[in-house]
Amino acid sequence: MNEIIFLVEEAAEGGLTARALGHSIFTEGETLDELRSKVREAVDCHFETNEAPRVIRLHFVHDEVLSR
Repeated sequence: MNEIIFLVEEAAEGGLTARALGHSIFTEGETLDELRSKVREAVDCHFETNEAPRVIRLHFVHDEVLSR
């Protein structure tokens, strides 16, 4: 596997969440730096060393609500 993609969203209670596409990996952090660290840690825990993806992509999802 060359790449794994995480969807990153703002949590309702604050902070950020990250969910991997196609894998059962979920983590969260209060700041972007903390989230990056936790994503790397989660990937390391989920995969064997020789099976881990070389690239971790964070895809930021931002919802914007407009009122009328």
